[in-house]
Amino acid sequence: QVQLVESGGGLVQAGGSLRLSCAASGRTFSVYAMGWFRQTPGKEREFVATINWSNGSTNYVRSVKGRFTISRDNAKTMVYLQMNNLKPEDTAVYYCAAARGPGTYEYWGQGTRVTVSS
Repeated sequence: QVQLVESGGGLVQAGGSLRLSCAASGRTFSVYAMGWFRQTPGKEREFVATINWSNGSTNYVRSVKGRFTISRDNAKTMVYLQMNNLKPEDTAVYYCAAARGPGTYEYWGQGTRVTVSS
């Protein structure tokens, strides 16, 4: 099992920045990749960014490229999402997730809410 706890959400004006954090514990040695997803009411959960746990390679959804940066610490217990130049359409509940294989996110945090005002 891998436990994930997000923090760092909040209310910010358009153009502002927030940094989300996700603390991973448990069987973190089994993690292949970590990702951030987001969801708004009435919509499906959307992929935002992912980072390979061993080599640090990253991937982003097109709408956040150049604005968001996913990173991890060297101890591989934390994953971050730095969000710059936020837009109202970035408003969502953001979830941290862990995968034990490519594309198979099995573990999820409880989510942290991000609200961007115009």
